[in-house]
Amino acid sequence: MAIPRILVVDDDPEMRHMMSQYLRQNGCIALPAATEAEVHHHLEGGRIDLVLLDVMLGDESGLEICKGLRRDHDVPIIMVSALSADHQRMAGYETGADDYVAKPFNPELLLARVRAVLSRARRSSSLIYRRRIQTFTFYGWVYDGKQDEVRSPDGYQVTLSRRETALLKVLLANPHIPLTRQEIATALDVTGDQDQPESTGRAIDVLVGRLRSKIEADPKSPEMIRTERGIGYVFAVDVRAEEG
Repeated sequence: MAIPRILVVDDDPEMRHMMSQYLRQNGCIALPAATEAEVHHHLEGGRIDLVLLDVMLGDESGLEICKGLRRDHDVPIIMVSALSADHQRMAGYETGADDYVAKPFNPELLLARVRAVLSRARRSSSLIYRRRIQTFTFYGWVYDGKQDEVRSPDGYQVTLSRRETALLKVLLANPHIPLTRQEIATALDVTGDQDQPESTGRAIDVLVGRLRSKIEADPKSPEMIRTERGIGYVFAVDVRAEEG
């Protein structure tokens, strides 16, 4: 249920904006970066699910950055470059890249490659941990993934609908990250009237209201699911995940 967080690394502002905007329109959280320092800042600041890394970053080398990341991180990396000769692609793979996309590219192709690499990473993880069920604790509450149950701080089980549970899982997977209504809708596979996209936003507002009424002490002044003005919602409390 976690919304993919993609780090877009390119020193060309227009290219960086174009890739970031397209990813956001297709259900991802895109974080822009232009230098190696900014890459490490984002990696140290929170979860990153994939890095789109340009080979040529002004005076810095994307290949060297990729090599360095591989020493300390297992995050998937897709190299993006105008250099498309076979030996240049091989150089990218040899430094640890998971895929290599040549510029210019069709944005739909880039998105397909991003999804494929993310899918491979998830499958690999699930093969290792497929029997591991997580329990989430937050603000005194407990979500038991094995039993699919939610318990209040005083130990009472709270009944949630399937859709309310799905929303809670999205929020638990993305704590302290402001999410737009569209990002939440994409994660929940909620589709509204394409001619009236605001209908999707209203559906998310209603769903958030229902979940608040069940887990917030005061739904009109929520402490966990807070409205992020101009954006959407943020799960504003710490979440601890444990093996079940």
